[in-house]
Amino acid sequence: MHATPEALDTLDDLLAQIRQRAWLTERKRGIFYRRSVSWLHFHGKPGDIHADLKVGGAWTRFPVNRRAQWQRLLVALDRTMAK
Repeated sequence: MHATPEALDTLDDLLAQIRQRAWLTERKRGIFYRRSVSWLHFHGKPGDIHADLKVGGAWTRFPVNRRAQWQRLLVALDRTMAK
């Protein structure tokens, strides 16, 4: 199940940083596409949230419950575009 609205509320600052990547389109809140390909989305409820990011054609899971974990996701997200 995709992240609840309440879970996404706790990620507002992270979502704002992701939205700055011009190569991504947010079709629904917290669901990002690159062109027509689903690229990043979130699952969970407050306190138990993770992001699924497409890395090398496969989904890779990143916990995002704490701000310290956000940086790992953002670095991986940017690396997906560097390849």
